Amino acid sequence: MTRVGIYFALVQFLFVTCWTVYVIFLPQLAAQAGIEKKWVIWILMADQAIFTLMDFSMGVAADRVQRVLGRLGRLLVILTAVSCVAFLLLPLAAPSGSPLLFLTLIAIWAVTSSALRAPPMALLGKYVPAPKLPWVSTLTLLGMGIAGAGAPYLTVSLRGVDPRLPFALSSIALVVAVSAMLWAEKHLAGAAAVAQEPEAAVNKPVGAGVVLFFGAMALLGLGFQAHFALNSAPLYLRFAKPAELDYLMPVFWIGFNLLIFPACRANERFGGTVVMAAGAVLGALASSLAAAAPSLELLLALQLLAGGAWAAVLMSAMTAAIAIGHVGREGAATGGLFALLAIATFTRMGLVAAQLNRDPAVSALLVWLPGLAWLAAGVLLAWLALRFQAPAAKPAPG
Repeated sequence: MTRVGIYFALVQFLFVTCWTVYVIFLPQLAAQAGIEKKWVIWILMADQAIFTLMDFSMGVAADRVQRVLGRLGRLLVILTAVSCVAFLLLPLAAPSGSPLLFLTLIAIWAVTSSALRAPPMALLGKYVPAPKLPWVSTLTLLGMGIAGAGAPYLTVSLRGVDPRLPFALSSIALVVAVSAMLWAEKHLAGAAAVAQEPEAAVNKPVGAGVVLFFGAMALLGLGFQAHFALNSAPLYLRFAKPAELDYLMPVFWIGFNLLIFPACRANERFGGTVVMAAGAVLGALASSLAAAAPSLELLLALQLLAGGAWAAVLMSAMTAAIAIGHVGREGAATGGLFALLAIATFTRMGLVAAQLNRDPAVSALLVWLPGLAWLAAGVLLAWLALRFQAPAAKPAPG
């Protein structure tokens, strides 16, 4: 299972890196295609809208096709190949000055790239035994966290580079990595067959608790977007120069990568919903204290803590969503989770597009929004853990 987790971490790392490359060069490429700079944020919002629709749709499709061994792996390879071809063509098509061609390629890339979000988690949910899910999910999300930490450094290193090179390298690396998805699916299926572990009841939200779980996740997604994407830079600029942001912003993701491992151990012991609740409250505390931090050193420590809290939330949310969907709807459940995260990103971008974040009254509220949203989610999840949980399996006698 560890080898597959490392493999999925590589896939997520390359996927997030492709997104980072896209965001870095989109303004330049859009201008070459004859699209004014003011429309770039709206293109990014359209991407998130597509992700919202396709994440859930791809998850449902994954549930249907994975009933036959090998079909989901083949589907992921084909869709990723289409996605990477469209991605590779973006810097080649932009100089033609055709906005329609450029936007069509973006749409194809956005639609097909959703295949690498929920469907791999559906594979994990189908074959990985419940006790091992936190560990494999941790490894998978670690790839995302490493890519997030490296994004600012990638931005610095790619300044002035011909976009055709990073687009080609990232897309080729991703399609080569995903070509091993058939191996991953067969390896998971084989390991599950050998283990032959009996099904056990899982401590998971049930009934109305499922709705409350996803409601809490929506709050957590909004809190994350407000804290990291909107508030972190202004908080750092109280103590640092703008040129130093490229080296300060990764601190959040460093905390994510470091603290996801103890969060995994806690998840294995206490369950996903409980650890989500604890992570949400811890994140609320770290975010609120960061807003009033008197020094850069304390702010850095609180950002590390906030990143670790988000790691606990996201990893536990993945395992809880897989448990909710088990058996047969893991893709739909995790697709819904990714869709909520895309909606949170869309909301944050919409606020920026409307320039509301520059309004003094709104910006004053934004400083405290993450703490309030995470605290509300933490209280909701704590109540959910006590009220709407399926009973955990009792150990067999003897």
